[in-house]
Amino acid sequence: MFLADAAVFRMRGLGWIMKGHIPVARGTAAVTRAFHHAAAELAGGAAVLVYPEGRIGLDPGLWPERGKTGAARLAQASGAPVVPVAQWGAHELVPYAAPRGAPRALARSLRRRPVVRVHFGPPVPVTGTPRQATDAITAALAAALAPLRPDEPDLPRHVDPTRPPPMGPPR
Repeated sequence: MFLADAAVFRMRGLGWIMKGHIPVARGTAAVTRAFHHAAAELAGGAAVLVYPEGRIGLDPGLWPERGKTGAARLAQASGAPVVPVAQWGAHELVPYAAPRGAPRALARSLRRRPVVRVHFGPPVPVTGTPRQATDAITAALAAALAPLRPDEPDLPRHVDPTRPPPMGPPR
């Protein structure tokens, strides 16, 4: 089950795929409902996938940015462990700016047959304040991602020119 921006649930072609997942309408009271829904699912033993940044990352090297505290607060509220999952290669399937042309971008990239690799790291202790726990989660994600990118010390092989540059310090 994913926590995702409510706008994704309204996208043509994606809305039906997101059925059964948890929409997060940022800046509204629905955020609290989404949090409690996710915490209840976690307490009941479900797996809930959360991108700690709360959005698609903007780092040009595609490294995790400083996360928001939601994943840590969910873990602390539910007692669920945080297992960092790093994936590498999805950016070669559909570039950042492709949502409008996603079907064409996906078809074009599938001809190149990109490889998507996934790494599951060890559970991260969720202790201290939510900010401290979030920083530990972000560090664990970067550590889990590093082995997937051994040939890319500074920048990824594929730099997505459509990805906007970061705007100031991580949020």
